[in-house]
Amino acid sequence: MDRKNILYSLFAHPLGRNTSLDDPHTTELRRQIIREKEFLNQIYRDWYRLLIEAIPAGQGIVLEIGSGAGFLKEIQPAVLTTEIFTCLGVDAVLDAQRLPFPPRSIRAILMVDVMHHLPRVREFFLEANRCVIPGGVVAMVEPWKTSWSNWIYRHLHHEPFDPLTPGWEFSSSGPLSGANGALPWIIFERDRSIFESEFPGWDIEQLKPMMPFRYLVSGGVALRSFLPGGAYSFVCRAENFLERWINHLGMFAFVLLRRNAIR
Repeated sequence: MDRKNILYSLFAHPLGRNTSLDDPHTTELRRQIIREKEFLNQIYRDWYRLLIEAIPAGQGIVLEIGSGAGFLKEIQPAVLTTEIFTCLGVDAVLDAQRLPFPPRSIRAILMVDVMHHLPRVREFFLEANRCVIPGGVVAMVEPWKTSWSNWIYRHLHHEPFDPLTPGWEFSSSGPLSGANGALPWIIFERDRSIFESEFPGWDIEQLKPMMPFRYLVSGGVALRSFLPGGAYSFVCRAENFLERWINHLGMFAFVLLRRNAIR
């Protein structure tokens, strides 16, 4: 039995055992897990604060993609929540690679752990290019490759993580089971010049690696929490001491793209 199977056999969250990632009911169970695990819930609240602060003023739709397991709408009621399949608590079902909105109608697209599940991510960027107003944003929290996270994601995480793949596409067996966790790093770091050449309408305004240990000790949505919610502020302070090494230790990144005036 490999490390991943040992870890999940010992510490799997009861609600996540023997479930299919592509079953909408699993997403609904994950929503319950995020609500009930106090430590993990605080992580999501910190992520949501970053996304909300990135929303520009003005008119236009504020769209969240991949909302099913989260609770952003409780904090930002004006957001339009969506998911790839029908599940409880979302406003609309849509594919991020085929956005059903008119040109220049969206002020912000917000995502948590979504982009690395898009098997044809260029199609998403083309749609965002069409739909987002000048000055609008795409803001996301995604897995990120560092020396530390590369080992964690490749040896302990259930999703594929391949920073060496030459392209941005991957084969997908389903909307959530298909993934490459290294995709955001590939696009915005390794292949940044390619992204800027193909999508000159977007400025990469912020790339912020973060959270070396916080998500890991939370157990995420798959494992039991390794620390109680009361330990959250202590772990945050401990991570602050590591800030100078965050480019080597971060497991996630906040990515902010802004639509410029180029058509």
